[in-house]
Amino acid sequence: MLKVKLHPYPLQFKFDAGTSRGVLKVKDTHLIRIWNEDNPSVIGIGETGMFRGLSADDDSGYESRLKMILLALASNIPMKKNVLRDNPSINMAWEMANLDLNNGGHRLIYPSQFTEKNIPIPINGLIWMGEKGFMRQQILDKIDQGFDCIKLKIGALDFDVECELLHFIRTEFPKDITLRVDANGAFKTEEALDKLKKLSEYDLHSIEQPIQTNKWEQMAELCEKSPIDIALDEELIGIKDIVTKRNLLQIIKPQYIILKPSLLGGFKNSEEWIDLAHQENIGWWVTSALESNIGLNAIAQWTATLPYQGHQGLGTGGLFHNNITSPLEVKQGMLHYNPDLEWTENIFGDDL
Repeated sequence: MLKVKLHPYPLQFKFDAGTSRGVLKVKDTHLIRIWNEDNPSVIGIGETGMFRGLSADDDSGYESRLKMILLALASNIPMKKNVLRDNPSINMAWEMANLDLNNGGHRLIYPSQFTEKNIPIPINGLIWMGEKGFMRQQILDKIDQGFDCIKLKIGALDFDVECELLHFIRTEFPKDITLRVDANGAFKTEEALDKLKKLSEYDLHSIEQPIQTNKWEQMAELCEKSPIDIALDEELIGIKDIVTKRNLLQIIKPQYIILKPSLLGGFKNSEEWIDLAHQENIGWWVTSALESNIGLNAIAQWTATLPYQGHQGLGTGGLFHNNITSPLEVKQGMLHYNPDLEWTENIFGDDL
């Protein structure tokens, strides 16, 4: 029989992380551990990457529902239909923990050349919103650290200031640096196309979620007319059935979709999006969603098994004061799995 225990693990940002939805100081998260009653030394660990204000399962009853669902899963208690689809972060944690448990409880979720031969994953360097000087310094730091793909969060500052930062990158650094921007839905629909035309002057790879979600017709028009490729991000969150997923892709026709397993209900559900994207000739890449290194490790290992070899959005492991140490490390714009680096010896402290 499976046993399960829940561990709150709030993550503390090293700085005020600015987005168009506000400033992040703390990231609520929970770790779960599961084990078989007859073999308690082998433990599988998962992370519920519920994102306040963004996740489809974010509400005031989340923690009590989390406890109830975990107990039902561990005890094989029947639940209402679609409970896990309605709670993507919980499904992700449960899937992750079971994969870990079934692989011996060593945090080797998806063995591959990434874990076995330290073949790294190229990632983008993320630039958080803030004062112009703060963002400029982040850009300098990322270039100095060897990143050849830079992603700026935009939409909260003065638009001209954001364009100045993009101009700075394009004039001061090599032209082969890939530039992505993420608006998090900040542009007003009536202004979006003009802003996209202005942004196209900076030879951008793509822009994520230029306008708010659930405006399929307006987003479809932007994807058709935009001089910059558009990637759907938040638009995918909360879409549960395959028919609606296919309809969304066929109606909007984005150039890319962004896969965040914690927000999409885990790896199998994310793979469903990938299959549909391939059918519609739509590109994609994977992005973490401010998980601890427990979640980031699982997402990175899964990503390494996928066919896309371009820049992924997996560079968030260094954001937190109290992150869990792990074999993950970033060098020269690449995410490595270094077996010489060890996991935090006792993640759960005395609470075992």
